[in-house]
Amino acid sequence: MSQSHTNLNVRRLTPAEWGEAFPLISQLRSLDEGEFLRRVRRQSYSGYELVGAFNDSELIGVMGIRPVHTLARGGYLHIDDIVVAAEARGRGTGQALMEYAEADARARGMRTVFLDARPEAVSFYERQNYALHAAPSMRKAV
Repeated sequence: MSQSHTNLNVRRLTPAEWGEAFPLISQLRSLDEGEFLRRVRRQSYSGYELVGAFNDSELIGVMGIRPVHTLARGGYLHIDDIVVAAEARGRGTGQALMEYAEADARARGMRTVFLDARPEAVSFYERQNYALHAAPSMRKAV
């Protein structure tokens, strides 16, 4: 079994650090760095934040979070993206990011965290006590 990261620090990234998250996010999203930064900047105006997991000073995990309020669900924290560097997986980094999100939701007075999961990540979220949501997501390109 892999050793856990002993010097793991999870915190919000400053705007000056957003570019450091691009190599990790690019593992999930087909964006160039300029478009990534434009989207993060635009979303930040409505509460979107990037959270980083650092092993010593090395960024090894990143997650995007945002508060959402809807009539159907009330207030909740939404995780937009979460990715851990391949060489750092299985050592508690993803769990630390999820715990950060849950603590952040509680601090905001929110009782729920939602996220969209890729099929290959469902078992990880289930180990964190997340359950599949019954409402299917629908979309239409216009």
